Amino acid sequence: MKSSLLVICYILRDRQKRKKKNQTSQSSEFSTIMSASGSGKDFTAEGSSSSPSDYHHNPQQQNQGGTLSRYESQKRRDWNTFCQYLKNQRPPVPLSQCNCNHVLDFLRYLDQFGKTKVHLQGCMFYGQPEPPSPCTCPLRQAWGSLDALIGRLRAAYEENGGSLETNPFASGSIRLYLREVREFQAKARGIPYKKKKKKTNPSKGNDESSSTMHFP
Repeated sequence: MKSSLLVICYILRDRQKRKKKNQTSQSSEFSTIMSASGSGKDFTAEGSSSSPSDYHHNPQQQNQGGTLSRYESQKRRDWNTFCQYLKNQRPPVPLSQCNCNHVLDFLRYLDQFGKTKVHLQGCMFYGQPEPPSPCTCPLRQAWGSLDALIGRLRAAYEENGGSLETNPFASGSIRLYLREVREFQAKARGIPYKKKKKKTNPSKGNDESSSTMHFP
């Protein structure tokens, strides 16, 4: 009887050690990737969530000599990070079974690596763009960084064999989530977000517009 209890205790302790090791490994891995991509900052806002078709046929995506542009390098890192996130789930999630709920969980997961102070409603600095002293409110990923991240992942999904119809990054749920994050952070930080209008050069007519685009 005692020997059976000892065996059960050993099995339970071994499972707890494995679970703790997996969580530590996952957290460490994402911290390393985040640091490499932005030196500990929020995801860079380079490039926004414009349509994936904007990137498929752009000859300027690669520099001369075959080296990847800064945008393409960032997009590849983001894609590898997301794929690794799916593999680290228990059980692992195949890319073919990925849906908008996995994307939403991924965005919420990334908040722990954010560097943007977002005041809670009970905070005395709520709605103040420049609080005079620090507070205990959490750090989050900035809305602009998440918006740009989704744009890169949406393009990468189709470039890696995914179809436009099944693209989880183009889901209405993702657009709604980003809109809610934008509005909440605008109120909490006292910094309203203004949609940037496309700029056209009168001398060039309709040749080019601003490269900065946002979700509708």
